[in-house]
Amino acid sequence: MGEPLTIRTLRERNRAAVLRHIITAGRTTRAQIAGVTGLSPASSTNIVGDLIAEGLVAETGLMASQGGRPTSVIQPAADGAYFVGADFGERGVTAELFDLTMTRVDREWCGDGTQGSGAVAGRRMSAALAALRERNGERWSRVAGVGLGLPGIVETSPGGERTVFAEALGWDPVPVRELCETDLPIFAENGAKTLAMAERWFGAARGIDNATVVLIGRGVGLGVITGGRLLRGEHSSASEWGHLRIDPRGPVCRCGRRGCVEAVLGSQGVLARWAERGGPAYTDDAAGISALFDAAEAGDALASAVVDDLIADAGAALGGLVNLFNPQRLIVGGWLGMLWMQRFGQRIDTAVRAAALTRPGRQYELDVCSFGEDTVALGAAVMPLERLIAAPAQALLPRSSRSVRR
Repeated sequence: MGEPLTIRTLRERNRAAVLRHIITAGRTTRAQIAGVTGLSPASSTNIVGDLIAEGLVAETGLMASQGGRPTSVIQPAADGAYFVGADFGERGVTAELFDLTMTRVDREWCGDGTQGSGAVAGRRMSAALAALRERNGERWSRVAGVGLGLPGIVETSPGGERTVFAEALGWDPVPVRELCETDLPIFAENGAKTLAMAERWFGAARGIDNATVVLIGRGVGLGVITGGRLLRGEHSSASEWGHLRIDPRGPVCRCGRRGCVEAVLGSQGVLARWAERGGPAYTDDAAGISALFDAAEAGDALASAVVDDLIADAGAALGGLVNLFNPQRLIVGGWLGMLWMQRFGQRIDTAVRAAALTRPGRQYELDVCSFGEDTVALGAAVMPLERLIAAPAQALLPRSSRSVRR
């Protein structure tokens, strides 16, 4: 019994490696597949044939080869499978439908915010998912699952029950299954971790085995990739950097404690600092941050002082991450983090290197996330994609995609 199981396991591993390469490459050949995966040409050809039969891969043309006949181009079959990724964000719940090339084909947003309770957020998610299904009825039988990028800690019990602990939002603990009304498989992870997954698969962390990815907006989060894998910890609460206390006498955080990274670097904390020093008060975080940065760049003394302090604090907090994780690449995302990089990237890099120890401070590259506001949802959709890669399509899709392909 052991030998057949070992052979099957090896075949599944090889199939997964081939399909993953095809999806991330977007366009490849059988020879390139063999070279990347280390498989023999015969094995890669056989696996590609199986994936074509499953409806996940297609031959889409020919390309010239060196000294021989043209070779077939292999690409993901866009309509072979679909995935939903959702971002439970600051302003509401966004659900996005992606095809097998991980191109977004539809999007639905339900506001306003994720404040209040998990039940409210769950109703918004269910409404967004129902709207996507209504508009994409012909595709829905090929949706492999729904991935949720959630606020707070997503913990899995020994029995497999997943629960969200969003303490900073004031939620009671809520089972993941209550956040999405669907008969599709549901996958869930903290939103900053799904952002890191998107960057690892398709963005600034692609090909990087050790990367630290920060999300900075109203909330602050972190995803750490070490040895090519996402760091989760014993109960999946690893890398809760936003609630690391850096100033015990600092401003009150949404979690109720003082001086958390989020309270200092998050948009509300930054705007509160400006207002406390005599600046204007804003109810719209994005408008307020833009006004602050504009005023600083125009030479306003008060705004400049606030921005100087912000960059110093960011340098200290990010420099600590460099010391902790020794990343090859430090990647900044989230709407506020990306605005930082656009306006003050060089100054932030200088501040990080000054705060970090000399040796690790010379060993990282500073970069910005690749996908903007879609990154959390894209990373969430990677979770059902990974499940599809690990198992034959027939095991996941209600009806084989082969029955609907032209």
